[in-house]
Amino acid sequence: MESQTTSTEQPVALVTGANQGVGNEIAKALVANGYIVYLGSRKLKNGEKAAAQIGENAKAIQLDVTDQQTINAAVERIEKEYGRLDLLVNNAGIAHAGEPGRTVEEVMASGRAVNVSLDEVRTVWETNVFGVIAVTQAALPLLRKSSAARIVNVSSGLGSLTWISDPACWARENFGIVYAASKTALNAVTLAFALELEKEGIKVNASSPGYTATALNNFQGTDSLEVGSREPIRVALETDGPTGSFTGPEGPLPW
Repeated sequence: MESQTTSTEQPVALVTGANQGVGNEIAKALVANGYIVYLGSRKLKNGEKAAAQIGENAKAIQLDVTDQQTINAAVERIEKEYGRLDLLVNNAGIAHAGEPGRTVEEVMASGRAVNVSLDEVRTVWETNVFGVIAVTQAALPLLRKSSAARIVNVSSGLGSLTWISDPACWARENFGIVYAASKTALNAVTLAFALELEKEGIKVNASSPGYTATALNNFQGTDSLEVGSREPIRVALETDGPTGSFTGPEGPLPW
């Protein structure tokens, strides 16, 4: 099949889980800053609706980070249409695998180390950890064709072992094996890719939106989407920044 690659000066980005929440805010900001953005969405209809609201440089793409076939198909489409990828934002994430609508307190209680369901751990880690590895590995050939490739993994302050292990940390009671530890693992994955790809000039960073009101926490977060998305957006747009960093709304976070 002949390549139909479109030559463009515009940077090309892929944002997973971009049909709603922080991912959608990131996609909007990228388009506003001149990017062509693929909005990854498990359900294509949801992605198409979100893309239509953003504008012509937003493109819906069906992408389930737990399904290798959809990952491969998404990467193949981007390669066919633009031949490269300048920015990958691994935003797709889930907080739990239980009944929807539960309070944050109920979700946290079910994630305690002493009573956690291994099935729930596997389900959440499949998206939050293994999905990130799968998408990143699949996208690397396209990122290597960019002159300023970056990867941003949307993490959480709850993943910081240094912070959580401090007796003065207010969030200690919220550290569980399902969600919080998945973000600790994601941070380790971020650092592993950062160390490996630094020699190729590809930057990899983790960014926390803070406690943002999204479907992830049943909209119980204290920060608005706009406020919570600022730091991931800043990191995503920063072409000359560091690599191997972990930041949040108030600056650098400890691993």
